[in-house]
Amino acid sequence: MPSSPAPHVVSPTSSAARSSGPWIGGAVDVLLIILFTALGRRTHESGMDLGGLLLTALPFLAAWAVATALTRPHRTWARVWPAGVVVWLVTVVGGLLLRVALGDSAALSFQLVTAGVLGVFLLGRRGVTALILRWRRGRPPQQS
Repeated sequence: MPSSPAPHVVSPTSSAARSSGPWIGGAVDVLLIILFTALGRRTHESGMDLGGLLLTALPFLAAWAVATALTRPHRTWARVWPAGVVVWLVTVVGGLLLRVALGDSAALSFQLVTAGVLGVFLLGRRGVTALILRWRRGRPPQQS
């Protein structure tokens, strides 16, 4: 009886993993920015309706989209330096500038909290991703 071929295992360095990684990383970034917004709205009792949440997140999401496009995410989605730092800084500064341009406030305390939380979220996600990829590259592919 002929044996069946071994199942195909996608390694983290395969083209399938490289092409899906930026999309997954981007989706997680978007969710983290929305989480940042939700935490802020909850803290300030601004309501948790979807429209208000997205309207509050919009300046930061727009700035993040520009920064992400500039850093070639297909190559840098798991890098903290320099791409992650650029994405973080542009998201914070651009998001704050857009927020003020749209008529909202941006007190110094809000600016500091924004920089800190988005730094932990956006740089932390990239750091964790890089560690996971490094760990997975060190292990041989699993055969099922």
